[in-house]
Amino acid sequence: MTLTWTRRRASVARFWRAYRTHRAGVAGLGGLALLALVAFAAPLLVGSEVQSVTHAPGEALESPSGAFPLGTDQFGRSLLGLLVWGARISLTVGLLAAVLSVAIGTLVGIVAGHYGGWFATVVMRITDWFLVMPTLVLAIVLATVLSRSVWTVILAIGVTTWPTTARLVRAQTIAVESRPYIERAKALGGGHRHVMARHVLPNVMPLVLAQTTLGISTAILTEATLAFLGLGDPSVVSWGGMLQDAREAGAVSSGHWWYLAPPGIAVALVALAFTLCGRAIESVLNPKLGVGR
Repeated sequence: MTLTWTRRRASVARFWRAYRTHRAGVAGLGGLALLALVAFAAPLLVGSEVQSVTHAPGEALESPSGAFPLGTDQFGRSLLGLLVWGARISLTVGLLAAVLSVAIGTLVGIVAGHYGGWFATVVMRITDWFLVMPTLVLAIVLATVLSRSVWTVILAIGVTTWPTTARLVRAQTIAVESRPYIERAKALGGGHRHVMARHVLPNVMPLVLAQTTLGISTAILTEATLAFLGLGDPSVVSWGGMLQDAREAGAVSSGHWWYLAPPGIAVALVALAFTLCGRAIESVLNPKLGVGR
């Protein structure tokens, strides 16, 4: 056990030494760490009362000032406080939806790649159907049919964005299963579950990790889109919900740019940060990709 943990620590150390050579990846990771810290400390920084409509401290649609650095919304609430509080929901939805999506895709990809034959053909045809269908349309249908809640948004995004991961993992599984040590494991009595869990899964995990990082940015953008369309949870504050409120308040036509800009920029920056981290991870795990630094 000690030897195993020593090897794992050495592997993590090698990964970090390679990762920190990618300046864009380090910048993205630093930005995400700062945002995660702000989101975690939101109750201490702004308090939950920032969401209150009845006890709003300002007037409706005030422009940025010393009291309200980013202005106020149509209820007089501080947009800075809402932006900080909304980070909690947007990051949570993005992370959980991406994990759900990658988990489904990994399971489908490994099973299809391992068993092959008619079973894999049927599974991959179903995957292709999900792949060609517009993801956003499917997510909108699910979010409309189910009750409006954060968990509904997570489910809608997770069950509609897994096909890409499934195809990538299946291809990697087929490559792994062609290696000699898989044949030796089967000859020694290793069953299907043993081969998939002990030999295939560890070898596809680097791909899964990179796909998860890239998937989070997609999930955050999708959550913002669903909330902007009015399909999010109206009882919580999120960046997409802030954009929906701005649209309903007529911020576009009335020129209240401070209502639209902060949540929109926040969504774009977080998506960019996760993308930079994902590209850096891909480059470290597979240097042949030639991803720039």
